[in-house]
Amino acid sequence: MQKSFVVGVGMTKFEKPGRRENWDYPDFGSEATRAALDDSGVAYTDINHAFVGFCYGDSTSGQRALYEVGLTGVPIVNVNNNCSTGSSALYLANQFIRAGLADCVLALGFEKMERGSLREHWGDRAAPTGRHIEAMTQRHGFAKAPPAAQIFGNAGREYMAKHGVTKQTVAKIAEKNHRHSVNNPYSQFREQYSLEDILASPTVFDPLTKLQCCPTSDGGAAAVIANESFVERHGLWDQAIEIAGQALTTDDESAFDGGDADLVGFQMSAQAARAVYEQSGLGPDDVQVIELHDCFSTNELITYEALGLCGVGGAGELIEDGAVDYGGKWVVNPSGGLISKGHPLGATGLAQCAELTWQLRGTADLRQVNGASVALQHNIGLGGAAVVTMYRAMTS
Repeated sequence: MQKSFVVGVGMTKFEKPGRRENWDYPDFGSEATRAALDDSGVAYTDINHAFVGFCYGDSTSGQRALYEVGLTGVPIVNVNNNCSTGSSALYLANQFIRAGLADCVLALGFEKMERGSLREHWGDRAAPTGRHIEAMTQRHGFAKAPPAAQIFGNAGREYMAKHGVTKQTVAKIAEKNHRHSVNNPYSQFREQYSLEDILASPTVFDPLTKLQCCPTSDGGAAAVIANESFVERHGLWDQAIEIAGQALTTDDESAFDGGDADLVGFQMSAQAARAVYEQSGLGPDDVQVIELHDCFSTNELITYEALGLCGVGGAGELIEDGAVDYGGKWVVNPSGGLISKGHPLGATGLAQCAELTWQLRGTADLRQVNGASVALQHNIGLGGAAVVTMYRAMTS
């Protein structure tokens, strides 16, 4: 298998849906792509294949967006894996490079979203997350709250009850991520909130308040992935970041036979992380910076344990000890995470890739994590898919 490298990344600012007038998905898809190409220093004509992720849109929306960049006849494949769509496009690009099927591949993700909570769009067929919602309802009933907040909120409640984690501790995750986003010019929200502000914001589904839930967003992000010979021919070693390991997993039986955390992907995240650690020969102790899927603060809580950052029941202690913030063992979600940066579903995984690439290059400006040489990415989609990726700077 060949080695693969991120040689260019780009993204748009994430925006509240409809905030930028006359800004449609071809605009932010092509904007992100051009930014990634400019960053890589290679031309669109150098791209052999493209994988384009989006959840809301018709058929060949990926082609429609990339036709704004160039008409080269390259294969373009559209990808939809719920909230892990962007990292699934990245996974496919990485697999093509590693298998020797291409020299240089584009991964693009974008989303044009409706305002308000996520909802199913097709009422005449089975819902993709139907089994998950049914399992949750059988255990807890169905409340008057957004389904995603309920299912992730219940996972948090389970963890909190088992391990004595308080609402204040969980809210500290959101406080951290909102504070981080102040320094991110691509973030949808750049306002800092106190812990008191977060706890006092309207309750969506206990323990989740509004400021602990990710917003709907418009935006795009992209990455150019290349093999070793391409990097050498184009003189890209100074900016290349190695994809040292990557795994994509889906639910196993524990999703429906286990607890609430398993229902939202705890086990598939843990399985993907173990595979990545084995592939890369690197583990949590080698990592300095992490972007993980904090669609709700409760999901960041349980994901610490899934990724092996702590032992069973240790997530609350990581938060209280400052281990996941600047000055701690890891900096988690320096971008502001989904909670504050925003969550255009198809773009999220590639925005995480962009942030970690900048961190490992040492170009993240006020967000820069000192000494960052190894980075970890986690992105999930309910229903389900988990993608975990390990990145390594060439100087490490």
